[in-house]
Amino acid sequence: MPVLNRIAEFHEEITAWRQDFHAHPEVLFDVERTAGIVIDKLRAFGCDEVVTGLGRTGVVGIINGRTNTSGRTIGLRADMDALPMTERTGKAYASTIDGKMHACGHDGHTAMLLGAAKYLAETRNFDGRIAVIFQPAEEGGGGGKEMIKDGLVEKFDIAEFYGLHNWPGMPAGHFGIRAGGIMAATDRFYIDISGRGGHAARPQTTIDPILVAAQMIVALQSIVSRNVDPLHSAVLSVTIVEAGEADNVISKTASITGTVRTLDSAVQDLIEERLGQFVPQFAQSFGAEASVRYARGYPVTVNSAEQTSFAAEVAGEVVGPERVDADAEPSMGGEDFSFMLQERPGAYIFLGNGESAELHTETYDFNDEVIPVGVSYWVRLAERALPVS
Repeated sequence: MPVLNRIAEFHEEITAWRQDFHAHPEVLFDVERTAGIVIDKLRAFGCDEVVTGLGRTGVVGIINGRTNTSGRTIGLRADMDALPMTERTGKAYASTIDGKMHACGHDGHTAMLLGAAKYLAETRNFDGRIAVIFQPAEEGGGGGKEMIKDGLVEKFDIAEFYGLHNWPGMPAGHFGIRAGGIMAATDRFYIDISGRGGHAARPQTTIDPILVAAQMIVALQSIVSRNVDPLHSAVLSVTIVEAGEADNVISKTASITGTVRTLDSAVQDLIEERLGQFVPQFAQSFGAEASVRYARGYPVTVNSAEQTSFAAEVAGEVVGPERVDADAEPSMGGEDFSFMLQERPGAYIFLGNGESAELHTETYDFNDEVIPVGVSYWVRLAERALPVS
């Protein structure tokens, strides 16, 4: 099934939805306008049930198939939120809200799933139920986890979850997917160093926490380079260093903040353990004290083997198997669709955005030309996952 003529007919309409979402970005859980439009459209499409308020501002539309002998419900998920950053694309539909921007393509994800909902509600050429899931607060708020806590799986008896994300640098309309970890766990660490402050002209009377911090930042890299198996992936990045108030005073304290990205829970455990051992001992060698707090964020996004193979096959039916990379490189970025995949099997796939600006940059924009491909993928996946006898 290549792109269907009926879906191609929706292209201009869906593009208008997408560009309207883009012009009115909302962040975290504060997606009332976006969710309101989603709710109105799902009801207008004739969804059999529209449930609001899951995960605070999440929306779920239920579409019953022509028959329901299978008794199965498949969940298709899109994220709705934008990022707290200023847009500099110069597009006619650029953000109208200062300091907020759709810099990750969630506007496109939402619009494509709405397009699929419209088609599926019209045709109902499947046996079972489709749950179209519109999630808030993917960008750091854990909206997926909140929807799970509010009973997403149990309320709708969802058997499998599928997600999709646009991917700059991948040819437009191509797909990439892999079994196992496809997006990384996103953890943070917070290190507090305490020394002895004093006059900058008399460093011999102090225990300089800034010196300790500077040496520690370099030494922290050995946790990955000399503890993690080179065949496994891990990233440890220091992103914030804070110390001092005056140029003639050696501070008493310093702090280091950073992130750890892993694709394997055993590697994640190892790095957390080694940080806990290393930080206080390293500081002690300078006569200082240090503590570390390790905060786990989104877990690894793990694609189930069976569902990954199925999703790749579906994508190949839409664009041709030569345009599907079934062993795509994973990303060290994070994704809270991971919480849904912890509850039920499923698969997360990348859809090529072409040679666009990178995600989370001020000049990024979703490629509207891939909309029919994304909608067709959702439709074909629904019809193939729940075939009519």
